[in-house]
Amino acid sequence: MTEFSQLGLSASTLKAVADTGYTTATPIQEQAIPVALAGRDVLGIAQTGTGKTAAFTLPMIDRLSAGRARARMPRALVLAPTRELADQVASSFEKYAKGTRLSWALLIGGVSMGDQVAALDRGVDVLIATPGRLLDLFDRSKILLTGVQLMVVDEADRMLDMGFIPDIERIFKLTPPKRQTLFFSATMPPEITRLTKQFLKDPTRIEVARPATTADTITQYLARIPSTDPKAKRTALRSLIDRSDIKNGIVFCNRKSEVDIVAKSLRTHGYDAGAIHGDLDQATRMRTLESFRRGELKLLCASDVAARGLDIPDVSHVFNYDVPHHADDYVHRIGRTGRAGRTGEAFMIVSPADDKNLDKVLKLIGKAPQEATFEGIDWSTLKTEQRHKDAAKKDRERSRRDRDRPGRGRPASETSVVGMEAISTPEEAAPRPTRERKRPARTEALEVEAPAAAEEVAAPAERPARAERPRREARAPREERPAREDRQVRDERQPREERQVREDRPRDRKPAREDRQPRGRDRDDDDRRVVGFGADMPAFMTRVTPLTDKVAED
Repeated sequence: MTEFSQLGLSASTLKAVADTGYTTATPIQEQAIPVALAGRDVLGIAQTGTGKTAAFTLPMIDRLSAGRARARMPRALVLAPTRELADQVASSFEKYAKGTRLSWALLIGGVSMGDQVAALDRGVDVLIATPGRLLDLFDRSKILLTGVQLMVVDEADRMLDMGFIPDIERIFKLTPPKRQTLFFSATMPPEITRLTKQFLKDPTRIEVARPATTADTITQYLARIPSTDPKAKRTALRSLIDRSDIKNGIVFCNRKSEVDIVAKSLRTHGYDAGAIHGDLDQATRMRTLESFRRGELKLLCASDVAARGLDIPDVSHVFNYDVPHHADDYVHRIGRTGRAGRTGEAFMIVSPADDKNLDKVLKLIGKAPQEATFEGIDWSTLKTEQRHKDAAKKDRERSRRDRDRPGRGRPASETSVVGMEAISTPEEAAPRPTRERKRPARTEALEVEAPAAAEEVAAPAERPARAERPRREARAPREERPAREDRQVRDERQPREERQVREDRPRDRKPAREDRQPRGRDRDDDDRRVVGFGADMPAFMTRVTPLTDKVAED
């Protein structure tokens, strides 16, 4: 075993390491620290929990000890895939750099951007960030990357899984080409290999373990259940927890919604459990993790957002509630236990639907876990109650009926009255069968208003013939007309065929287009078409012409 004092670190850094209680370097630290101190690029391939954070943090502190920070121009950049991992790196840097004057800033999402901008304006030596928040601040012209001397990419394969590779490529291009790069990954898929060939300069490859292998300090178990019912899986989980001497345990689920369900179920049965996943705000996530680290929270239900890079040494057990879809995730999940030489246990609940994913995991790890058995559980009686599903189904059906009901835009009684007013004959007033069709709500509302327009069109047909219609009387003075509240309510009117046409009340509607008459001289007061001169005799025709003398004589 190699001591830290043999790796070439400065006295202040060695003192900070000794204060943490560590004296012996791990294999990745033993090989990576001397190379990084020499200023060369490093390609480190090591499984999670092997000490990669200290492998790049310690040489970074020594190399930056000489120099001064400038505003908005960090001297070193550390990229992490998740907020939790970035926060952990920041904690490690603060711990190891306490004897220096180096400053640092944490750039992650979910927290105030104002404090981060203020720290950048003051100037920081080391910038620890997630790719998204870093580029966001860069696009706002709050940061410059032209002064970066040392760049670290941690958990690069996780970056690939989360879709950060295009962002990483862009960040690489924004930094100076003469920088030193430390690149760490648990696995080396082709995309990661391409990235290292493109941006690393003759790196020293350090591989302390075969990619995607599990630590020998972890005892692995398979817990097979004969049912795919969620209630059966939760029962199996509680049985595994009860039989284990748990100090701290993490329960991993594939879906974020499942994390909340499992955590709630555990709390319901009296277990001290919390939840952490990507949909929770950053303050809640950090508060839950801190409670778990301090031992105040015994069980942590998590999605894979917490599977990478979280250094929680006291985790004694890991429970895979779901078999991971990607075999690599299994390695990272169980890597939360058995860290720093400690022993740990990992359980994986396997249902009949998990055979395909299980084969991938077993092929990757290259070993067969031990079989865990259940005693005293009658699996046939464990069926999820259907009342919640039935209630949800009824709600959907009720909503569908309400959506398909005719005349949704107004009450049924009003719709029927308006519709009857558009009918002019008893034969037409016969009820029609209602046809239910699925239509958009807007269309239905327009159709409800249509009968009012139909009334206006049909009304002229009910007037007496034009020749028989008497001359209009003068409009009554306004004060003699009935008040609005005294008029008959529309809904209470009798059908049209039973009403008499009121001749004493002029219609205030405009005539139909075909009934409109020309304006001006050719229009009389009684609204009838004028023939010839009408009732007006020109004056020249009424003038008397005197007789001539000859005529008088005759």
